[in-house]
Amino acid sequence: MEPKKNPKANVSRNSALYFAIGLAIMLALTNFAINFKTYDKEAIDIGMVSMDQEMDEEVPITEQLNTPPPPPPPPAAPEVIEVVEDEVEVEETVIESTETSQEEEIAEVEDIEIEEVDEDVEVPFSIIENVPVFPGCEKGNNAAKKKCMSEKISKFVGKNFDTDLAGELGLTGRQRINVIFKIDKSGNITGVRARAPHPKLEQEAARVINKLPKMKPGMQRGKAVIVPYSLPIVFQVQD
Repeated sequence: MEPKKNPKANVSRNSALYFAIGLAIMLALTNFAINFKTYDKEAIDIGMVSMDQEMDEEVPITEQLNTPPPPPPPPAAPEVIEVVEDEVEVEETVIESTETSQEEEIAEVEDIEIEEVDEDVEVPFSIIENVPVFPGCEKGNNAAKKKCMSEKISKFVGKNFDTDLAGELGLTGRQRINVIFKIDKSGNITGVRARAPHPKLEQEAARVINKLPKMKPGMQRGKAVIVPYSLPIVFQVQD
């Protein structure tokens, strides 16, 4: 059976293409309608500027003031030269030459003896070359002598210090006394200073330190020197 319609007359065959063409035309027309502008065509009379007219401007005449010239300066006072007679005689100082000639005898200078000044040099206990030697600490090297000296002094103080004094003064708990003294160049104890919670404790600490035996003085570069020493005294007051 033959179809009644012509296949070339099928409109739906290119419907998508026609839709796209129509959409593009509508968008173009919409854009043109949005951006379309109109202007009023009225004649605007801005006038004509005539440059033929000359601008005459009257300049006011100002009057010049004639100021009088400044007065001349007063004449300078004449210099008065006073002649003073030279009545004072000036003594001239004659400087003699200090250069010597070959004929002049040169005096011999005797040998000058330079006396060594004995300075009180203090060297800390921690860095001294040879520490002071406490009696009974003669053996061993420098470190051993330091340790022996510290132990001997601590033992001596613990034996002679009156720890009951703090209780009698009404002090309780742990007590600390800082003592500083010096071992001079002869090995004697000097310059004892103490700091404690009570002056009586300071006096007791100074009394005990002054009873330390004489030591062999410390040596620095082969010379006896003063050696400062600090000692903390710590004890507990029994309630």
